[in-house]
Amino acid sequence: MEKAQKHIVIIGAGFAGIYAARNLARMNKDFRITLVDRHNYHLFQPLLYQVAMGHLSPESIAYPIRAIFSGYKNVSVTKGIVSGIDLEAGTAQMRNQTLHYDELIVATGVKPNYFGHNEWERYAPGIKTIQDALYMRLRIYNIFEMAERNKALKDEAPPLNFVVIGGGPAGVELSGALAELSRKVLKKDFRHIRPDKARIYLVEALDHILGGFPPELEKSALKSLARLGVEVKTGHRVTDIRGDRVILQSPEGEKVIESQAVLWTAGVQASYSRELFPQADQLEFDRMGRIKVNPDLSVPGYENVYVAGDLAFVPGEDGRPLPGVASVAIQEGAYAARAIMERHGGRKARPFRFFSKGRMAVIGRNAAVVELGPLKMCGFPAWLIWVFIHIAYLISFQNRLTVMLNWAWYYFRQKVSARIVFGCEDKDINHPVPKCPE
Repeated sequence: MEKAQKHIVIIGAGFAGIYAARNLARMNKDFRITLVDRHNYHLFQPLLYQVAMGHLSPESIAYPIRAIFSGYKNVSVTKGIVSGIDLEAGTAQMRNQTLHYDELIVATGVKPNYFGHNEWERYAPGIKTIQDALYMRLRIYNIFEMAERNKALKDEAPPLNFVVIGGGPAGVELSGALAELSRKVLKKDFRHIRPDKARIYLVEALDHILGGFPPELEKSALKSLARLGVEVKTGHRVTDIRGDRVILQSPEGEKVIESQAVLWTAGVQASYSRELFPQADQLEFDRMGRIKVNPDLSVPGYENVYVAGDLAFVPGEDGRPLPGVASVAIQEGAYAARAIMERHGGRKARPFRFFSKGRMAVIGRNAAVVELGPLKMCGFPAWLIWVFIHIAYLISFQNRLTVMLNWAWYYFRQKVSARIVFGCEDKDINHPVPKCPE
């Protein structure tokens, strides 16, 4: 009698899910692998902010999942949403479909965390999906368009103030890109307003930006931001966000910034973790909703269930959780595949160890900070490293070529290639159009 194929279900087609599926498909062609995601594309999230600024189109950083696995006959792709995982029964429930698994990898990722103030999302969108990036682009460009119209008709316009909340790498990159957009790209495009006079604020609750980076790289980043005109406000905690203003608490007291464009990069939380498991009371979560796992990334009490990527709480050598970056997710996805192979062979995998390839943040054209082991770099050389590493991480040759051409055009011409925005015009910028459901 023929032995049944081992069925492996992977939920989430981010970096962790893609690398887990691809490695498993290569290592054992007898496995039957089902990859589930709510979208039909894999998204390169580190460059979402460039879609928001108009530097890149969505197609430049997204690639069809089915095309990735077209050459792997043992991988099937399902577009849909998993509503529940029964760890005891070994099933993942979807609408009108139940998936039975022998091994499971959960890699559903994270979403913006507003720390108990979900009402702020209406005025301060995060950026985790293509939809978020396009919505952010609509908001930003419409603010310039409305200011131009109001200035022409009424000879008055609200202040062109932009507030980026969160001083990590994402906030630094977003504020730097926004400053370049207003001061260089849009500078000559309007007749009644001065985009280059827009004020860009980067707000961070801690007393420093780029937490975890060496002090000398933080200083270099601050200088680069200052050259672009970004006003960095460290030690400022957001206490309220309304339609046209941001309320901050600083050591000097309360401050108010009038702004019709507030962008959120201050924190993340698990997309949906507790809701996913009927046995959630048997699992351990951190305060961000990430699942605490065993050293082999398996769920305590359920050796055939693995968690990888941003959803997994995995402590590093210093005891702090590993950051939610692409390199961590890639290594965890590949490791989960090896752990399943070891388990299939009757062996136990060695504990997961993350190998850090460094960290980096780009501030603008020719400006970045990079830490690669003992090597610390800033300026143009760091920017070149950032460019080549991000191109290398893109999933397909087509994406790499498109991004390189777009970046080359911007580098030499200071023009962005995707400035057209689609969507309704905001009649009242303080009450933005609702986003479509995912």
